[in-house]
Amino acid sequence: MIERYSLPQMSSIWQEGFKFQTMLDIELLTLEALAREKKIPPAAVTRIKKKAKINIATIQKIEAKTQHDVVAFVTSIAQNIGPDARYLHLGLTSSDILDTALGVQLKAASDILISDLGRLLNILAKKAKKYKEMACIGRTHGIHAEPITFGLKLALWYDETKRNLERLSQAKEAVSVGKISGAVGTYANIEPGIEAYVCKKIGLKPARISTQIIQRDIYAQYLSTLAIIGASLEKFALEIRHLQRTEVLEAEEPFAKGQKGSSAMPHKRNPVICERICGLSRILRGNALASLENIALWHERDISHSSVERVIMPDSTLALDYMLNKFIEVIQGLIVYPDHMLANLVKTKGLIFSQRVLLELMQRDLRRTRAYDLVQRCAMKAWKENIDFQEILLKDKEVSKYLARKDLERIFDLDYYLRNVSKIFRKVGL
Repeated sequence: MIERYSLPQMSSIWQEGFKFQTMLDIELLTLEALAREKKIPPAAVTRIKKKAKINIATIQKIEAKTQHDVVAFVTSIAQNIGPDARYLHLGLTSSDILDTALGVQLKAASDILISDLGRLLNILAKKAKKYKEMACIGRTHGIHAEPITFGLKLALWYDETKRNLERLSQAKEAVSVGKISGAVGTYANIEPGIEAYVCKKIGLKPARISTQIIQRDIYAQYLSTLAIIGASLEKFALEIRHLQRTEVLEAEEPFAKGQKGSSAMPHKRNPVICERICGLSRILRGNALASLENIALWHERDISHSSVERVIMPDSTLALDYMLNKFIEVIQGLIVYPDHMLANLVKTKGLIFSQRVLLELMQRDLRRTRAYDLVQRCAMKAWKENIDFQEILLKDKEVSKYLARKDLERIFDLDYYLRNVSKIFRKVGL
């Protein structure tokens, strides 16, 4: 049997060799279980195990005629077995094999993605701690708001990635199911104990109830989880894209020696990896929508979901594996510009301290509306005339009645805004 848990390359999980070998494993385990129940001779199982082999070319040739992949698979295996082939696929339906094999594939794919997320968590933790105290401007609506630290941005991404790891672990548990329950899920020609044996041996749980298939809400949950993880990566990548803009340039994705940014403009250093991540996240969301539409099927099963899943399952797991690995590269090689962060922090000449001025005036018994109007009046003057906010406040006759220079110097203190950074880091486990 295939070694399931050695973290193969994601692409190998979706290749025909892995799929057909898994299907053969399920058929052989079913024979073992039937022999244990004295439904077939144990000696026949021994002979079948020795003779059963996968030949992909033969399966494809037979399928070209039968137009049915499982029939082609079973026929191909039977050709090598001889008279004992009568025991093969006994009491089973195609989806018993296909859905159980899909559970194995998705479990293996999940292990790779979980490993990817773990590596991303580790690098985010290191970078967040490194830049924990590095002050930069926080932005809301794309406009300067109040000071934060670059480490806080990364700590936020770390915490969101932890949630995504939890979500994926739950989704892995949900899809790690199989079914050997027959044509409409009633175990008419195969007993529930056979299903329990096969699923345990192959590392899955038996579905609590099935029709001809495992119900597709399970896979919709899984692909929706992948889409959420992709959306998080898009969020992180989009932030780096903004920070890399020439007029901002606080951080930049790595740019390798010999890399080219443009066929026309030799100076260009474009955030192409982050843009790629943002684009691929759209595919994950589209595939998640397709999986939701697969939930509703006719009666105990139709086949409208099957063609869709042959695309969206491998594509989504492959895409997310790629996105995670590329984003790990970005964070590992992230170029950070502390001087530019400082320059942007002071760019508005003190306007970022406006809320604290407002609160100080309110503590001097001014009504909030009046205090707000006073501070906004001075702030708008600073905006329009591009002059120092603190000096405008000092020169304002009404504000100066309440706040002296020493008061404003205390108010315009960067450390005040960052005094709780360590507490936030502890809250997220850093």
